[in-house]
Amino acid sequence: MAKTALQFRHNGRDVAIFVDGGTNLLVALRELIGDMTPKFGCGQGGCGACSVLIDGELHLSCLTLAETVAGRSVETLDGIKDGPNLHPLQRAFADNFAAQCGYCTPGMLIAAKALLDRNPQPSRAEVVEAISGNICRCTGYEPIINAVLAAASGGRARA
Repeated sequence: MAKTALQFRHNGRDVAIFVDGGTNLLVALRELIGDMTPKFGCGQGGCGACSVLIDGELHLSCLTLAETVAGRSVETLDGIKDGPNLHPLQRAFADNFAAQCGYCTPGMLIAAKALLDRNPQPSRAEVVEAISGNICRCTGYEPIINAVLAAASGGRARA
């Protein structure tokens, strides 16, 4: 099978790879680029572990054909920090004990970032809606919701 050349921006830098037809973005990111932050969960779009931002919009990389990101910008969890400095969401997750086993954490953080990028002061209900496509088996969701609200308020407690 012939490979297709694919160029796009990955976490702010231009990349060029060759993909087989039908390769999903998750495989391209993990196996061809080496970005292990999007996780393989269900492989069917039901768990959110593979969430990424494509041109600022939330997408499930397991359901996205790699070829569809040609010329676009893909952001993963590895791209939201500023060098060694954590993104405010990452800091809030740590401060609020929002990550236990950590498997869902990359997808939760990306979903939360998508929310805060479009709505910097969401309500609790909006946070719940924004993370509703992500499954967490450990936290019971409350620490995650509290972390997103804390990040939105600059770390200050919110009612």
